[in-house]
Amino acid sequence: MTVIATLVATSFVMLLNETALSVALPVIMADFDVAAATAQWLLTAVMLTMAVMMPTTGWILDRFTTRTVYLSAAVFFLLGSVACALAPSFPVLLGGRILQAVGTAMVLPLQMTVVMTIVPPARRGTVMGAISVVMAVGPALGPTFAGAVMSFSTWHTTFWIMAGLVVIAGLFAAWRMTNVGEIRVAPLDALSVVLSAFAFGGLVYALSSIGAIVRGSDAAPIAVGMAVVGVIGLALFVWRQLAMGERALLSLRPLTVRNFVLCAVVLLFFQAAMLGVANLLPLYLQGALLTTALLAGLATLPGGLVETVLSPVSGVMFDRFGPRPLIGPGVAIGAVALFWLSTVDHETPYGLILAVYALFAVSMAMTLTPLITTALSSLPSEIYSHGSAIFNTVMQLAGAAGTAVSIAVYEVVAESRGGDPAAVGVGAGWAFLVNAVLLAVAVAFAVFIRRPEEGAGSAKVTTITEEPAA
Repeated sequence: MTVIATLVATSFVMLLNETALSVALPVIMADFDVAAATAQWLLTAVMLTMAVMMPTTGWILDRFTTRTVYLSAAVFFLLGSVACALAPSFPVLLGGRILQAVGTAMVLPLQMTVVMTIVPPARRGTVMGAISVVMAVGPALGPTFAGAVMSFSTWHTTFWIMAGLVVIAGLFAAWRMTNVGEIRVAPLDALSVVLSAFAFGGLVYALSSIGAIVRGSDAAPIAVGMAVVGVIGLALFVWRQLAMGERALLSLRPLTVRNFVLCAVVLLFFQAAMLGVANLLPLYLQGALLTTALLAGLATLPGGLVETVLSPVSGVMFDRFGPRPLIGPGVAIGAVALFWLSTVDHETPYGLILAVYALFAVSMAMTLTPLITTALSSLPSEIYSHGSAIFNTVMQLAGAAGTAVSIAVYEVVAESRGGDPAAVGVGAGWAFLVNAVLLAVAVAFAVFIRRPEEGAGSAKVTTITEEPAA
């Protein structure tokens, strides 16, 4: 289990890094004298990079050993962290964030694939539940961590800390990490890589620019053009993968498995709502309730603790009872929590917001671990890596769409009412309502998810000692 522990620890650092920057954006805008729309690229570029990288990870995980993939990812993340910490200008900071995203995009699917490969089906829920504890705490602590660091230092220090943590994890991996899984030598289809970049890069850019399209700003034509490029690129990418057959960059075989598709659809809606709420909540708290950045960052901490406690319980229940008692009710609880949040205004007590978000965290604990475990356990073992790549790609697209739609609704409604704290409260309420509707739709799909058939996704461990020939 050393390999899993190393991957989980590294994922924790990378997820902590993803959410930490949101608190620092106002200071970064002042330091580099850039507008909010420009600073937002520090978040958008990460989503774009990960969306472009994710479809290639199926091939990467098939072609290279666990150690090679992990250490390469750690090097990318380390270089990005150092570049961010030393950044003398905004473009350098942006480039560092892109390098960090490359490393993150490699580690997250690798973690899923390794777990599915070495953990027997009867224990996957329990192990995934334990992993979810760490995965939940990382994003939840990100804003709190950054706020605490910035209370005594600058935002540069957060990146130095990230660099130090990933160095420790990388050195441990170089010493103790073993290879798992089987290597399948397959040529890289350059055309598929190019089409993937146009498809998923275009779609994420367009989804991230929904606000510009809604407001009819000068950036709207570019966003619409990127949407067209993304749709055409996706159609050509799918055609190319089907034509390549067994040599495809990203095997589409997982999409022929009904249970996997149902899980992916539910994940699409749930991830969109989850990230939409996570990015909207600090804006609402600071804009309507006029809280400090530290209090806004602390708002997700109780929910993270709730998810930490309940995720292992959810994993054990999954192993015993399967997904049906967890996923459907979990999504429904999330919908109820967000419908409740849609009633907020500029006078809603801070403590009530924390309590409702904690209820939403119950939904996350009940839903995410069973959803991922069910989806991948429904696949034959030889396409775990491709199923993981598809799932992570869906998460990136959903996250971009959910964040953009939530913020667009929030801004349009708030601006139309004057932009004062009361108007901000109304805008946030409408945005929370949109996310609640997404989860209500997800419930309709969740009720059809079944326990994976016996024998599907059986675990097999193969130790690799040599790299494949180039």
